[in-house]
Order: sequence, then C-alpha cells, then structure tokens
Amino acid sequence: MIIKYNPKLKELARQLRKNATKSEVLLWQKLKRDQMHGYDFHRQKPIDEYIVDFFCNRLQLAIELDGYSHQTIEVWEKDVKKTKRFNEIGIHVLRFSDQQVLKDMENVLRAIEDYIIRFEENGNTPPSVPPF
Repeated sequence: MIIKYNPKLKELARQLRKNATKSEVLLWQKLKRDQMHGYDFHRQKPIDEYIVDFFCNRLQLAIELDGYSHQTIEVWEKDVKKTKRFNEIGIHVLRFSDQQVLKDMENVLRAIEDYIIRFEENGNTPPSVPPF
C-alpha cells in the first residue's frame, strides 16, 4: 500500500528521530532490522498529516508511545483524532505508555507479537484492534 503524507513533515520526522525519548530508543532496539518476526518497521514515519512513532507497512500497524503530556485532555483528544484517521485509511494503532516500555517491555513486545500472529492467522490481513 502506498502511504501518502504531507512532505512538510519530513524534516520534523528527521528531528524527532534525532531527539528520541528513552522509551522510543529502547523499543526501536527491539523493532529495527526486521527483528520482530522479520517485519520491517520504520520510526517517526510521516503518514497523512501526522507522524507516527513506529510503522510497519506490511502489517498496516502504527505503534505510538505516549509520554506524560498525553495525559492532558488536549493531547488525548488529538490522539483520538489521529487514531480515528489512521483507522479510516486502514492502519491499526497500538498505543503504549512510556512507562509500559520502560518497566514492562516484555508485555509490550508480547502485544505486538500477538498482533503479528493474528495478522498471519488471518491470511496476512490486519486483525481488528480495540478502539482507542
């Protein structure tokens, strides 16, 4: 699937990659170079009018890591809108807090692996993901 994006986001995505949070760095160490069951993930990927923390085109899966700022109502509402838009264009979103990644990486990886297993069991069709 060809993913369209706003080219103006390309430089911002580059800056976000250079200034990654600790949780992003740690999860990236587990996702990069096809380590997750052979699937190719990208980080800080522009999609539509947004930038997603991690994305796998083949799985049609976006992974978002939410820090403390996501606890405000304004940011939460933006997250809901972003997730809804991704779902409209056929992309599923898994969300984890920074704390989950930092303190419970095993279960974060297990949730991603569960998505992959369901994807493969569905004949390489993205499985449904609970709404935001």
